[in-house]
Amino acid sequence: MKKNMGSADRIIRIILAALMAVLYFTGTVSGTLGLVLLILAAVFLLTSLISFCPLYAPFGISTCPKK
Repeated sequence: MKKNMGSADRIIRIILAALMAVLYFTGTVSGTLGLVLLILAAVFLLTSLISFCPLYAPFGISTCPKK
């Protein structure tokens, strides 16, 4: 996989994932919406760790700096 996420994109996704996890584990958001947010947080964290977003690929989007 070719990296298609820049540093700013990765940092924003990690912050959003942490925020969603905190909302779920503190009980602020629960039920189905809570589980959806928790799954979305896991996806954000995984994509930021591998620096590849599968949704960017079909559209040719890349937030990586040009080499």
